[in-house]
Amino acid sequence: MKNYKKYYIITAPPEEVYLGLTTPTTLLLWTGEDAVMSTEPGSEFSLWGGSIEGKNIEFVEGKKIVQEWYFGDQEEASIVTIILHADKKGTSAELRHTNIPDEAYEDMVEGWDHNYFGALQEFYEEEEE
Repeated sequence: MKNYKKYYIITAPPEEVYLGLTTPTTLLLWTGEDAVMSTEPGSEFSLWGGSIEGKNIEFVEGKKIVQEWYFGDQEEASIVTIILHADKKGTSAELRHTNIPDEAYEDMVEGWDHNYFGALQEFYEEEEE
């Protein structure tokens, strides 16, 4: 199992980024795929047409998202924590992803950098123009 931590700068205030990560309609706009999402702790979520699924654990509006991501029959939960910090450029999103299966690690890092935060950064940069 591996852990991953990285900061991403997004050119929008934390409140907007939070909504972009937790609102199904906004998720659809920047991912291009239907999303099942709720800010109710204990609810299940599904992103990118079901390629990412899990359970929502904790939300602090405008500041923090904690989720369990499913990887088959993994014994230890894979936990994703996103903490949004105000930054002079908009938001510094702190990502911590723990207990990533070794065989999935490279794909997860690429997914975070390109499909998830890369797409989110592009979405908010386009909104500014």
